[in-house]
Amino acid sequence: MLDPRAQTLLKTLIERYIVEGQPVGSRTLSKYSGLELSPATIRNVMADLEEMGFIASPHTSAGRVPTPRGYRLFVDTLLTVRPLDPQHVSEIKGALLPDVPLRVIGHASQLVSELTHFAGVVIAPRRQAPRIRQIEFLALTETRILLIIVTAEGEVQNRLLLTQRPYTPSELVEAANYLTQNFAGLDFMQIRQRLQTELQQLRSDMTELMSAAADAGAAAASDASSQYVISGERNLLDSEDLSTNMARLRQLFDLFEQRTGLMQLLDLSTRADGVQVFIGGESGIAPLDECSVVAAPYEIDGPDGQIVGTIGVIGPTRMAYERVIPIVDITARLLSSALSPA
Repeated sequence: MLDPRAQTLLKTLIERYIVEGQPVGSRTLSKYSGLELSPATIRNVMADLEEMGFIASPHTSAGRVPTPRGYRLFVDTLLTVRPLDPQHVSEIKGALLPDVPLRVIGHASQLVSELTHFAGVVIAPRRQAPRIRQIEFLALTETRILLIIVTAEGEVQNRLLLTQRPYTPSELVEAANYLTQNFAGLDFMQIRQRLQTELQQLRSDMTELMSAAADAGAAAASDASSQYVISGERNLLDSEDLSTNMARLRQLFDLFEQRTGLMQLLDLSTRADGVQVFIGGESGIAPLDECSVVAAPYEIDGPDGQIVGTIGVIGPTRMAYERVIPIVDITARLLSSALSPA
């Protein structure tokens, strides 16, 4: 535990560093901390904070900068969160009117990006895997076949299959009839599991087509079950803290494109109560070592209870947490209202 004097100096140092982006010296701390301390006393406290790992001394400056551990203590115990400007609250509320869910989610991602000038990301609630009503195959060329999936809800999805050999129209009809008659009412994950044992009993020349259909259908269901919307990635190019390391920025943009790691991180926030902040290496994702992720869950009331998604902001560790946290928090709450039935 830090004594009140050390807490005040650490809080002041981090606040000034966030505003100015330059290492903070004892003169600045004396000016802004409100404490009547000698420069020697301030330097002693700074030395103690550095030894505890809360701040660090860049080689090129006599001032100090916060470490991820310092930011963590600041966010957890020292941060004074500012209420969001009523005009911004009204702006968010006006933009998140009830509409097509994916469109509302897209608006939410754009809003948090515009309000924070960082990247905004929303993970849509996972939908239950669609159950199958009917399957058809349509030959496009000798080895390119269109898989047509009709779900129990009446949605139609298409997937392209590449096969090792051509199939005759009668073989395609036979395969489609087999899948429809035997697996209607199941989702593709269940179909794939059952096919693993049943394909051995089918003609070997049909197994490739059946397996390809099951794999493609399962992939389609996975894509539909977890929508991912990200906005404002280019804002990170304007961040002085990130733009100086182009190799790390490229890794960060690759992370956005691949999605899997980031989605796993944001999934953790669906189990959180309110806003969560991941600082630097806490995310466990290397491209985010110099970034912070501020995320919050949102909920949708449905017939089967609460369905949960996540909204978040990705930016440099030197961000105005007192402003970003309420933006994410209020947007999550308003997104819940916009997506839940009246």
